[in-house]
Amino acid sequence: MHISHVPQNIYLADSAIQENIAFGVKLEEINKSTVHRAAQQPEISGVINNLKNKYQTHVGEQGIQFSGGQRQRIGIARALYKDSDVLIFDEATSALDSQTEHKIMHHISQLDNEKTIFIIAHRLTTLKNCDRVIKINADFTLEQVDYNQIISNESQHHNEKIE
Repeated sequence: MHISHVPQNIYLADSAIQENIAFGVKLEEINKSTVHRAAQQPEISGVINNLKNKYQTHVGEQGIQFSGGQRQRIGIARALYKDSDVLIFDEATSALDSQTEHKIMHHISQLDNEKTIFIIAHRLTTLKNCDRVIKINADFTLEQVDYNQIISNESQHHNEKIE
């Protein structure tokens, strides 16, 4: 079993985009078609293809050439490149606008049903397509909740604050 973790803050090496997506794979062993396919689902392939050197573009130290959301999408592509059985997204889309996040989460929800995906998120809409939602309470107890129920509760709570 292989596990891929996508944290909120992605480490990017000062090397080409393709090397960051296929992180840890020797340059001569990188499968370029897999890199390109992995970049499509997190909506980063269009950005890459508009760059002069495309997948050969260097990201700069800590990915300085890219925004936080673009770095996160490269991190998601990295996890998809590995084709792991278990994916853990730990606030992996927090730097994205809601429209881009929605597109990416739709792609993620279409992944092979044999994959187990854990999504840790503060933004509730990130959890929309999840089979199960587990809430961690203030006392660290766990509670399985219905997505529509938590959205409704959040809406009520928001309205109470306004009044």
